[in-house]
Amino acid sequence: MGRLGGPVHLQEPGREPEPVAGCDVCGALDRQRSGAYAIGDKSRATDCNVEIRRHPHRSAAGER
Repeated sequence: MGRLGGPVHLQEPGREPEPVAGCDVCGALDRQRSGAYAIGDKSRATDCNVEIRRHPHRSAAGER
């Protein structure tokens, strides 16, 4: 039988991303995330968090 690897070290989950004020996409994802938590669907809530983090926003200088 093979040997097991070393211990696995998990980090504490980070804070949830905040939706950008005035962004319709972020607002929709935030509502979906809240709905997912309400029915216990943590997988969908996590998916929404990923989408909020990855959703591009332009700064005042027009940069991404």
